Amino acid sequence: MFADFLAQKRRLRSVKFTILMLAMAVALAAISAAGPALAQDQSQTQTQPPPQSNDNGKPKQDAPPEAGGPGSDIGPYAIPKKNPEEAPPPPPPPTPKKVEGLPDYSIRVNAPLVNVDVLVTTKSGQFVPGLKKDNFRIFEDGAAQAISSFNVSKAPITAVLLVEYASTNYAFMIQALQASYAFANTLQKDDWIAVAYYDMQPHILVDFTQDKKAVYGALNQLRIPGFSETNLFDALYDTLDRLDRVQGKKYVILVTTGVDTFSKLTLDKITKKIKDTKDVTIFPVSVGWIIREMYEAQGRSAPHGMGIPVGHMDYLQADNEMRNFAAMTGGRAYFPRFEGEMPELFHDISTDIRNQYSLTYRPTNDKLDGTYRKLKVQVVAPDGGPLKVKDQKGKDQKIEAVSRDGYTAKHSVD
Repeated sequence: MFADFLAQKRRLRSVKFTILMLAMAVALAAISAAGPALAQDQSQTQTQPPPQSNDNGKPKQDAPPEAGGPGSDIGPYAIPKKNPEEAPPPPPPPTPKKVEGLPDYSIRVNAPLVNVDVLVTTKSGQFVPGLKKDNFRIFEDGAAQAISSFNVSKAPITAVLLVEYASTNYAFMIQALQASYAFANTLQKDDWIAVAYYDMQPHILVDFTQDKKAVYGALNQLRIPGFSETNLFDALYDTLDRLDRVQGKKYVILVTTGVDTFSKLTLDKITKKIKDTKDVTIFPVSVGWIIREMYEAQGRSAPHGMGIPVGHMDYLQADNEMRNFAAMTGGRAYFPRFEGEMPELFHDISTDIRNQYSLTYRPTNDKLDGTYRKLKVQVVAPDGGPLKVKDQKGKDQKIEAVSRDGYTAKHSVD
């Protein structure tokens, strides 16, 4: 009977345990089913801001329907909608395709601008200062031109001293050296000078320098001449060709007899080269004048080197060529007779170079045809009448305006 009691008690415990386990399984199933819904409600509760009736004390603005953008805490972003009737921007210009083997070209248009340097002196050679823009008249091929700029140039000079030094005549060589040293004595510390000499061909003794001692040292090398030929045209052409690569205004001090004996170039070619060269002024200085006069008084011509026949007409032609070279470039030719004239002569050249009126104009004939155009410069009073200049004694002085005879216009392909 005690055994039956224990068996019944075990059955009751088993039933209670089974009921407890079923209850726990049902509870777990209910909790697992309600979990996602609760999490979703909590996330919505955290992300949704509480409703506000105003911001910073201002009522919230409603976005206008044409704004087309989202709202913000302050107000709507006014992002206007595109107007369908508005035309789209034009497309960029098409880039030309590069053709193989064809080089790139660029087109540059230069408005013609002509610069004219004018030296105004009295008949005795004194510089006339104080002139204004209204005192000048410029004519190109007879047509009056309007002066666009005007100034007085007092800048340091850039010059080449080109000396004839050949085995011609002892007196010619001595006077050429005297003239060269006299020019070197007039140099100032800011001047740029190159020294060259020529006989059969040109020789550079010293390149552009501001050292006066270097100039004297170059001239000291001229002691024993070589050839007796004096190829003036070739030497002058070479000098002008080198000066084309030098910027600014340049001068050539040409110390020579003017006689050309064996040049490859003709007078026509060197004349064309001088006309085509810009910003270069030539000041020829003749040597051997007094020797020529002495021989001509005896009915003979001064010798110009062994085996080189040079007569009286050759010297006269040489003098005329030097005058033309100076006139074409706006310089002056000098023909000293004695050594004592050299210092004053080169002082005048230095004054001429350092005291010039620089005029600039745009020609009415703007064709780029490469033609040679004649220039004429007149110096007048401001009212258009003749300019009167008086000396210290009150006497009227005749004035001279020296400028280049013309220039060669640019060509369309230059």
